[in-house]
Amino acid sequence: MSAFNLLSEPIRKYIRDQKWESLRPIQEAAIQKIIATDNNYVLISRTASGKTEAAFLPILSKVNCKEKGVKVLYISPLIALINDQFMRVEKLCEYLDVPVTKWHGEASKGAKDRLIKAPEGIVLITPESLEAMFVNKPYQIHHLFSTLDYVVIDEIHSFLGSDRGIHLQSLLQRLQKVNTGKFSTVALSATVSDQNNYAELKDFLGDTEDTKVIRDTTPKPINAVFKYFEGQTKELPLDLLKDLYIRTRDSKVLVFPNARGKVEEVAVRLKKLSEKVGGHANYFSHHSSVDKEVREYVEFFAKKSTHENFCISCTSTLELGIDIGNVDEVAQIDATHSIASLIQRVGRSGRREGKASNLFLYATERWSLLQSLACWLLFREQYIEPIAMSQKPYDVLVHQLLSVVKGSSGITLDKLTADLTGNAAFKNISAEEVTEIIDHLTAIDFLEKLGPEYIIGIEGEKVVNTRDFYTLFHTPVFFRVVSQGVKIGELPLSAQTRPDENIYLSARIWKIKDIDYEAKKIEVAPAKDGKKPLFFGDAADTASKIREKMLEILISDQKYDFLDEPGDEMIRQMRKDFSIYGIRSHQTDRPLFSGNDKLKFYSFTGSKINRTLSFILNRVGIENQLHESESKFEIDFSKKSEFISVLKDVNLNTINFDEALTELLDNFPDVLNFSKWGEFLPIKYQIELLKHRYFDFEGCNEFLQNLNFIENK
Repeated sequence: MSAFNLLSEPIRKYIRDQKWESLRPIQEAAIQKIIATDNNYVLISRTASGKTEAAFLPILSKVNCKEKGVKVLYISPLIALINDQFMRVEKLCEYLDVPVTKWHGEASKGAKDRLIKAPEGIVLITPESLEAMFVNKPYQIHHLFSTLDYVVIDEIHSFLGSDRGIHLQSLLQRLQKVNTGKFSTVALSATVSDQNNYAELKDFLGDTEDTKVIRDTTPKPINAVFKYFEGQTKELPLDLLKDLYIRTRDSKVLVFPNARGKVEEVAVRLKKLSEKVGGHANYFSHHSSVDKEVREYVEFFAKKSTHENFCISCTSTLELGIDIGNVDEVAQIDATHSIASLIQRVGRSGRREGKASNLFLYATERWSLLQSLACWLLFREQYIEPIAMSQKPYDVLVHQLLSVVKGSSGITLDKLTADLTGNAAFKNISAEEVTEIIDHLTAIDFLEKLGPEYIIGIEGEKVVNTRDFYTLFHTPVFFRVVSQGVKIGELPLSAQTRPDENIYLSARIWKIKDIDYEAKKIEVAPAKDGKKPLFFGDAADTASKIREKMLEILISDQKYDFLDEPGDEMIRQMRKDFSIYGIRSHQTDRPLFSGNDKLKFYSFTGSKINRTLSFILNRVGIENQLHESESKFEIDFSKKSEFISVLKDVNLNTINFDEALTELLDNFPDVLNFSKWGEFLPIKYQIELLKHRYFDFEGCNEFLQNLNFIENK
C-alpha cells in the first residue's frame, strides 16, 4: 500500500488541498514506519525537506485525538520555532478538528486555561516551560500528559551533548513515569553524526533496541564561492562589504557573522552602502538581543516577501528551522566552529525543490580561511562532529534533585534517591554519589530535613523561586536598551558597557547616554560622532578533526576551484611557510618552530586538548601563551628541552590532577562558568566536571603518546 493511502481521509484531503504533487522521500518512509509500529524514530533529512510533516502526518492519522488528555507533545529548543510550527500544525489540525496549544512564557493565558479545563489535542512546548510545570504545578503534568501517545522533538541535534540535552532527557523520563502507557518518541534533525550507528542518539531517547533511524541521503547541490579579504582592524574590510553587497543586492539573503556585534555591523554598513547607490532598504539584524517584536517583524517580512529582496544579518537564531520562506543565498563571514552549524546554515538557502543552495564564504584572516576550507572539505566528506555525551552529569543532577523536591511536598531519602538513580539521564551516577550530593545540599541549606522528609531549604528557596531556575544555561543579565522611551532591544552587561561608548543594535549605531543599574536600563541616542562601536561575542570550541584537516590542507598541493585568487594566494603562502618542516602525517606530525627567543608549537588539535595541554605546562612551570585560533603555543626558548621532554615522556594516565584542579578552582572560580549548577556541588564533583567537560585529559594523553615533533630545518 502506498504511504498516501495509509493516511486518514482528513489528512489526505489536507495534502490534496495543498496541491502537493507527491510526498517527499522522508515523508514516504516515515509514514510507512510510524503507522505500522510503536517504535521511536529519528528522522534525519536536510533542512526544508518536510520533516515536520513526516512526523505529524502519520501520527495524526494514527492517534485518536478525541480521547481525553493531550495526545501529542511537541518539544522545541526555541519559542520562535514553536510560534512558527504552530501555524503549520494548526493548519493541518483544522482538517481533524483537533486543538493545538502553544505553552511557553509568551503564549496566551486564555488558551492555556482552556487546555487545563479540557485537556486534548497537541501541545507545543519548550523544555524550560515543561520544567516550570514540574516544579510549580506537578498535578498539571498528570492532568495534561498522563495519556500521551507521542512526543515529537524538533532540532534534536541542538540538545545533544549539552546540559540542556541531559535536562530534556531527564524530563522525558519523568514524563514517561507519569504516563499510564508508554509514549513513543519521534525526533527530527538535519545534522546528527552517525558514529557507532547513532548509539548516543538512540541512548538519549532511552530505548536503544526500539529506536530506529530513518535517513534521507538525497544530496542537495551546493554552489560555494570562497573569498578572502584581509582585515587589518576589528572592523570588517570595506571591500568585503562592497563585494557582499553587489553579490546579494538582487537576492533574498541570510548573512551569518560569528558574533552579535558583527551581525549589527554587517546590517548597518550594508544598509549605508545601499542608501548611497539607491538600493533597497530591507537590511535587518536578527539575534537574541533584538527586541522580540522587531525579530518577529523581520521573520514576517521575509516570509511574505515574494517580490521584495532582503538581507538579514543574523546569529544562530536563524540557523534552526524557523520558516522565513525562500532564501536565495547564504553568506558566512569567517569560519564556523562546527560542521553541524555550517550544514544548518547552508541548508537555509535553495529550499525550493530542484534548487541548489548557494553559499558565499568570506574570510578576513588567514587562519579563519584555513578553518573555513577544512570545515567545507569535511562537510563534503559528510563528516559531522561526534556527540560528546556527559557520562556523569552531576550538575544537572543538582538541578533535577531540587526540581523533584520542590515539586513534592516533602520526600524521603529513599524515594528521592530511587527517583534519580532510576532516571536514565543519571544512570551512571551511583546511589552513594546521589546521597553524598544530597548531604552537601543540606549542609549549604539548599535542602532541609524535616523528620524523615526533605524540603527545599532557605538558600534553596532563593534559587528555586526564580524564573531563572527553569533553565540549564546561564542567562546573562540583560539590560533594556531604550531611546526616548522606545525599547530598541536588550544587551548583556559587560565591562565595556559604559556611558559615551557606541553600540550596534537593531541595525543602527547608538551612543550610551546613561546606565540605570537598578532599573536594568541603558539609555541611548542615535550616534553621530563616527566613534567605533563595541563588539560582543565569545568564540566556541573547535573539534580536533577540523584542526587535523587544516594541517592536511597545508601539507597537500591540491587546488580548490571554489577559492578566489587572494584566497588561493594566501593558502599557497601558508603552505610555503609550513613546507620548512617536511611534515608527512597530518595525524601525528606537529611543527615546532625554534626562533631566537621564542618556541612556537603548532598542535593542530581541538580546543579542549589545547586547554588541557596549556594547563599541564603551566603546572610543571613552563609558562605558555595559547593562541587558540591558530592552535599555537608560544614558549620561552630557554624552556625548549624541558618542554620537549615533558611532552615526550609524560603519561597523563599516571598523574593525579585533583590537587592542581582544586587550586585552579580556588584561584579562578570562574573556570566553572560553563556549568550553571556546578558551583553547588561538593568540590570533588566540581573537579570531575572540569576533567571531562572543560578539559580532556584522556584525549590529551592520546595526542601526546602519538606526537611526533618536526622542527624547522
